[in-house]
Amino acid sequence: MTRPDARTLIGRVLDPDSWKSWDEPPADPAEPGSPYAEELREARARTGYDESVITGEGTLDGRRVAVAVCEFSFLAGSIGVAAAERLARAVERATAERLPLLAAPASGGTRMQEGALAFAQMVKITAAVAAHRAAGLPYVVYLRHPTTGGVLASWGSLGHVTAAEPGALIGFLGPRVFESLHGYPFPEGVQVSENLYAHGLVDAVVSAEDAREIAIRALSVLCAPKNDLTRPPEPEEAIENAEAWDAITRSRRDDRPGVRTLLKLAASDVTPLNGTGEGENDPGVLLALARFGTVPAVVLGQDRRRLRAGGPLGPAGLRVARRGMRLASELGLPLVTVIDTAGAALSKAAEERGLAAEIARCLADLVMLDAPTVCLLLGEGAGGAALALLPADRVICAQHGWLSPLPPEGASAILYRTVDFAPEIAASQGVRAADLKRDGIVDRIVPERPDAAYEPVAFCRRVAGTLEYEIAGLLDRPPADRMAARLARYRSLGS
Repeated sequence: MTRPDARTLIGRVLDPDSWKSWDEPPADPAEPGSPYAEELREARARTGYDESVITGEGTLDGRRVAVAVCEFSFLAGSIGVAAAERLARAVERATAERLPLLAAPASGGTRMQEGALAFAQMVKITAAVAAHRAAGLPYVVYLRHPTTGGVLASWGSLGHVTAAEPGALIGFLGPRVFESLHGYPFPEGVQVSENLYAHGLVDAVVSAEDAREIAIRALSVLCAPKNDLTRPPEPEEAIENAEAWDAITRSRRDDRPGVRTLLKLAASDVTPLNGTGEGENDPGVLLALARFGTVPAVVLGQDRRRLRAGGPLGPAGLRVARRGMRLASELGLPLVTVIDTAGAALSKAAEERGLAAEIARCLADLVMLDAPTVCLLLGEGAGGAALALLPADRVICAQHGWLSPLPPEGASAILYRTVDFAPEIAASQGVRAADLKRDGIVDRIVPERPDAAYEPVAFCRRVAGTLEYEIAGLLDRPPADRMAARLARYRSLGS
């Protein structure tokens, strides 16, 4: 497989003829006449690169972006003092000029010829990236073959969105070094981009050409203007109040549209994200960037169909949700949470991995999030798994959505030692959309005519229009006022 070098990659990702280098000749770290000086001379002559990294700017679908790309053919892409200084200056310039940053590492890590001083440069680069992120600017990473060592353990693992090259070797300790140290080979298939994807450590495995399209879609949301948005007309709300048990029964239909259908039919610029970024994944929780109409959002939602196929929501799914909350907070993006769950996992593994604690952390993170938040109660809303995504600035509910401490069958079992009274329990607990609105839990109900399963396209478009309306309204409010109103709302429930 032929993999593109740094300049070829830049040509494939950026708009044609838009690349402008920011690089100056590097300070030579080697003693004149030393073996290292000869290595540098040979590397420059052989590769046509003056260092292991090149930096600059270009446009991506017309958007100005900063770029930093490693060149592995230059001393295995290793990072010494000169390369680190070039990287840090580029990141700092991107921050000063408020540019999104695209990074494409391909490196064996620290340059061994420069020892401890080179090793400590990773702190400098990480500090520059952290400051860029703290300024609310997007950082998108494309991990290439191979990326190992201190590069992966610093600026290679800090992206808001991270993709990887197909079949790329990506790992902390290179397999050749591991075998030399331990006398036996590292297990095959572990340090491969596809395995990292399976474990929720990267968001996509794509070619350079597809990386361009992912970056375009992601930045269309991450860099979207959040001020001066035109608020669409207020959605209509005319519903017939269904009986509670009828709503619950309808919400459980296999053909009822879920969060993935909503994004497919009624959102644009959708960029799926994958896992926690920390070695966990839960296919029952969707995390994505998307637009509803003109407004950008981070979307995190419970996928009822995948939860049914793969098992109930567990701690990993809630940690995926918390990643989405952090992303919204850091970039100042609106957050949409989508509730559609029959309940959280009840198992030994879930207990030992901190299910209850993760619910608590989701609640705390969401209620105090400094970004605009909208919750969509799309269908089933049972138990702590539903509550974890509830406390938003605005809560909208599908006509047949519902919220309950337990599935009605569970409540019936507690009260009567049988599930036979579930319909009566549902009616008495105030779980349906109209009851939730009466009690101040829900702000707006999206009608179903007569059932979302019968009209998925029209229903999803109504939901998307309502989300756009509510998010645009929240973006018009000063953040302090928005937070005060949110806290007052939940403090006054039941008063």
